[in-house]
Amino acid sequence: MAGLTIGKFAEAGGVGVETVRFYQRRGLLAPPARGRSGFREYTDDDRWRLAFIRRARRLGFTLAEISDLLGPAEARSTGEIVRAAEAKLAAVADQFVELARLQCRLRRLVQVCSHGSSDDCLALHVGDRQLADGQFGDGHGQLPTSA
Repeated sequence: MAGLTIGKFAEAGGVGVETVRFYQRRGLLAPPARGRSGFREYTDDDRWRLAFIRRARRLGFTLAEISDLLGPAEARSTGEIVRAAEAKLAAVADQFVELARLQCRLRRLVQVCSHGSSDDCLALHVGDRQLADGQFGDGHGQLPTSA
């Protein structure tokens, strides 16, 4: 499917024309050469590269990380890609742990505030830092409940 103009290339890749131009400005996609028609034409290699960028974005890689993965001449080894994916996996795991902590704090807040008096809803009267540090209740981040 070589020889696509920017509009058809963008449509085939599931992105907008401005996204293609943005990726070109960021150096993720090279501006294509002009074909016989005088229009810039995208190749199958360009389609592969755009698909790679989209898959990597869905996996949570930043554009800078994707640029590193693609490299100047796509000269990255499988080992380098594995290491980058492992680093991203570790970062996601850290985010998951933090989100799980936040989820627990919010569940406790909902429980206390929905089943107690406004005096029992201590979290409304303390700062976020105290909530995050567990400086209330039993010292372990547990909100008091009404008797």
